[in-house]
Amino acid sequence: MVRREKGEMVLYVFGRHGAIALEPRVGVLVTPGLDRNASAVGTEGQHRSPHQKMENKQEEKVQDPDRVEDDTKTDMGRKTWADLSGEMKMFLWNPEERTCMGRTAKSWGLILLFYFIFYTCLAGMFAFCMYVMLLTLSPYTPTYRDRVSPPGVMIRPYLNGFTIAFNVSQPSTWQPYVDSMHHFLAAYDDKVQEEKNIECISGQYFIQGGNESEEKKACQFKRSLLQNCSGIEDPTFGYSKGPPCLLLKMNRIIGYRPGAGVPVSVDCKVQKGNDSHLRSVDFYPGNGTFDLMYYPYYGKITHVNYTSPLVAMHFTDVKRNYLVPIQCSLNGKGIINDVNSDRFLGRIIFTLNIGK
Repeated sequence: MVRREKGEMVLYVFGRHGAIALEPRVGVLVTPGLDRNASAVGTEGQHRSPHQKMENKQEEKVQDPDRVEDDTKTDMGRKTWADLSGEMKMFLWNPEERTCMGRTAKSWGLILLFYFIFYTCLAGMFAFCMYVMLLTLSPYTPTYRDRVSPPGVMIRPYLNGFTIAFNVSQPSTWQPYVDSMHHFLAAYDDKVQEEKNIECISGQYFIQGGNESEEKKACQFKRSLLQNCSGIEDPTFGYSKGPPCLLLKMNRIIGYRPGAGVPVSVDCKVQKGNDSHLRSVDFYPGNGTFDLMYYPYYGKITHVNYTSPLVAMHFTDVKRNYLVPIQCSLNGKGIINDVNSDRFLGRIIFTLNIGK
């Protein structure tokens, strides 16, 4: 369609998007509405305000979070110690919001009350469990004794390990051993045993019935039974003359009956080396046995005055000025004395070195 407007010829072309005016003087197509929008956008870009530019920068920051984080770190690095101190004080106590470390007094009270109740309940549950467990245990005898090993043994005197070395001519070398023997045997004095314990029938177990909480009686083991190693006739136990005395005792096991009706005996020999280095050993009492009347043991709560039976070993003929390794063992039914990994199970190994 061709129309004349203000003396000029204008060609209109109608399409799906409206009419398009063709201006012959400039040779361009003009779309109503589209040209005006384009010009408006151009004009808006040229006359954009500084406030709009700041908004665009903020939008760029939102689109680039890494850049924002870097800017924040830079701002934090610019803070002085006074600023940090002020922020800390504000954190500890904020007078405006009346908060301490970010919590009000009510908030602190509620959280402390919660933890108090929580830990009180935990403590109560633990105490209740312990109480129930203790109800199943006896203070007098162990509940389970199926894995109790045969008894171990120990010697006296025991000062600096299992090497007993001294010189007969130097009392300062053997006096500590003598003092240790006297101290250990104080509980075996004849008068003490007669006052506290009773005489029993030798050769049989002293079995006591009744309630397990009843106090049990103990048999007398007098110091005088050790004869030459009692320290009564020879207060030095042989150390001043050369042949020393040693005491051997079995460890206590509640309810244990050693030997199955036959007394357990003791023997000593050279562990490694020449057997002639140990020619003679005397045993007391008797032939070096533990009498059955001292068993069974009922525990320290009920068997208050119980004193363990002893076997004294008098080494009357030992090679002088030589380290002699000696092994003393228990012998009897049910006794184990050949376990290499346990040097105290049914035996004891020590060294004698007697100088002139």
